[in-house]
Amino acid sequence: MSTHDPSGPEPEGGDKPSFDKQPPQPGPGAYGGSYGGDPYGNQHGENPYGQSPYGENPYGQNPHDQPSGHGTPGAGPVPGMPPLGTWPRRILARLIDYLLMQAIGAIIVAPFADLSERNGSAGAFWVGALLYLVYEALMLSRDGQTLGKKAMKIRVAMLIDGTPPTQSAAWTRAAVFILPAVLCCAALWWLVDGLWGVFDKPYGQCIHDKAAKTVVVTTEV
Repeated sequence: MSTHDPSGPEPEGGDKPSFDKQPPQPGPGAYGGSYGGDPYGNQHGENPYGQSPYGENPYGQNPHDQPSGHGTPGAGPVPGMPPLGTWPRRILARLIDYLLMQAIGAIIVAPFADLSERNGSAGAFWVGALLYLVYEALMLSRDGQTLGKKAMKIRVAMLIDGTPPTQSAAWTRAAVFILPAVLCCAALWWLVDGLWGVFDKPYGQCIHDKAAKTVVVTTEV
């Protein structure tokens, strides 16, 4: 016969479940807090396997640090695209490169022609233009920067993925910039080319950028 008194207190550790005690709630580490935590203990946004499944962002930034969407300053078809290079810097970079190549052209031509005469100055211009074409194409295909662009802290990138221009893109960009001016239009072509970029949205692409599918971005991030 049982001697248990049902009216008495429930013994400690008895078989009857207690409804007064709630099971321990998981702490922040268990499920990572509200919305977006990682139950495996990784930081938010960190790949549990130790690296991004898509490789390093070619624009050199964390894509979550930049706004997304076309037409937004600093946003591009690849998340993490840096802000566009400003026009004063782009123009100064061009002037540095152009004057440098023209100076070298004049040095090359000077022993063979009088630079004060029209034929001599024209010869120096042609040599400088040819040097500019080769110089820009080779420099851009290497890392997207000429000496002028390095000084102004901007670079040229493929619009689609942020990588340095391909060989074909670099030569196309340089040729579309320099050859029309040399062959027919002189400075008028550079004016049209530059104004096209000023009014182009959202990426400020000049005609030579459109032809090469490139964009100019800042390296100051």
